[in-house]
Amino acid sequence: MECVHLIISGDVVGVGFRAWTRRLARSLSLTGWVKNREDNAVEIVAVGSRVALENLIKACQHGPEVAWVESVRTTWEEAGHEFVGFEVLY
Repeated sequence: MECVHLIISGDVVGVGFRAWTRRLARSLSLTGWVKNREDNAVEIVAVGSRVALENLIKACQHGPEVAWVESVRTTWEEAGHEFVGFEVLY
């Protein structure tokens, strides 16, 4: 298992990005969370297989249909996080 931390910026808040991410992450059997940040970016921490995480990163470069993604900052971390599922944090 590996862990990735993403910060997605652009027009990504208020366009369904969190719900889209949750559905995608669950379909990839990832655990972790997604939340909106105060700087109007979306933050994701996800744990799973390298292939699934790379698929998540690739999909986040485009996001849901109504989003406009400017950048995806990606940081690989130690897989010390243990999550039960993939949730939206508020």
